[in-house]
Amino acid sequence: MTLSIRNQLPGTVTAITSGEVMATVGIRLTGGQNLTAAITKEAVTALGLAPDSPVRALVKSTEVALATSPVEALSGLSIRNQLPGTVTTIATGAAMASVKIAFDDIELTAAITKEAATDLGLAPGTPVVALIKSTEVSLSTA
Repeated sequence: MTLSIRNQLPGTVTAITSGEVMATVGIRLTGGQNLTAAITKEAVTALGLAPDSPVRALVKSTEVALATSPVEALSGLSIRNQLPGTVTTIATGAAMASVKIAFDDIELTAAITKEAATDLGLAPGTPVVALIKSTEVSLSTA
């Protein structure tokens, strides 16, 4: 299956916490970073997920926000997925910018407004933190 989702991050399930309808799935990415996905319990069963299951975390580039420094959880932010990296390339159009970020052996793409890219002073080599809500992370089995 070919997907239009640019960000397909390989990893391994580390933990599953189930609620009545939804579950959180902890993932260790191949570079060692931790990521959390919030998916339905039905999806956990359909995918056959269990600890040590290989998965791909899928994140649309429009669902990746960027910060120029880590955001402390105590500052009132609900986003727990924070992946530090470095801008490798930035392509700016009339309204939007496509920003590629490298961390360890993984590349992530964020689609943000041109204005945001300018305000953040983004350029190749700029350290950034990719912020991703757990509800915006989908999973596929590898």
